[in-house]
Amino acid sequence: MLHDRVLVRQDAGEGERRSGGGILIPATAAVGRRLAWADVVAVGQNVRTVEPGDRVLYDPEDRAEVEVRGTAYVLMRERDLHAVAADRFEGSEDSTGLYL
Repeated sequence: MLHDRVLVRQDAGEGERRSGGGILIPATAAVGRRLAWADVVAVGQNVRTVEPGDRVLYDPEDRAEVEVRGTAYVLMRERDLHAVAADRFEGSEDSTGLYL
């Protein structure tokens, strides 16, 4: 990986989902702009806040997909990430584990 690039593997959950009240929402339902979670696979040498193994929140509209050895990944810049979820951020009792 070069510079400030981050390579992530998307979550497979693009099908049906349930609302907080238990209502089944079909995959074809139109939703507004929705951010997605992914797992970080590799980072460039200039990336400061993300490490491989972290989970990141990103906008699926702004992505560049790449296939490596038959597996689909998303390549993006570090600045395009909206949040990072990692165990290393859980330093105190009131910590959520998120870096926003």
